Amino acid sequence: MSYLTGLTAGGEAWTPQFLQNINWKTCLGCGRCFKACGRGVMALLALNEDGEIVDEDEDDDEVERKVMAVVNAANCIGCQACDRVCPKRCHTYAAALA
Repeated sequence: MSYLTGLTAGGEAWTPQFLQNINWKTCLGCGRCFKACGRGVMALLALNEDGEIVDEDEDDDEVERKVMAVVNAANCIGCQACDRVCPKRCHTYAAALA
């Protein structure tokens, strides 16, 4: 199996790891990963007490908590900056096949 690889500025091989998923059970919804990513890969979603996505503008009483979600995985460049700032390490990554 062959994975997409690149080179660092120093000429070393590097295999980017692309964001696949965010674990809502451990996500705090703090937004640190969102701020670290300049590519629009994630968004903050509101959940009700049953863990279902709700429109936070519609009814604030229904919002139990907020979590980050992958909304545009195709924009991920595999830098893992989001993981470095996450206090809960709730991101899942995978290398891309070449």
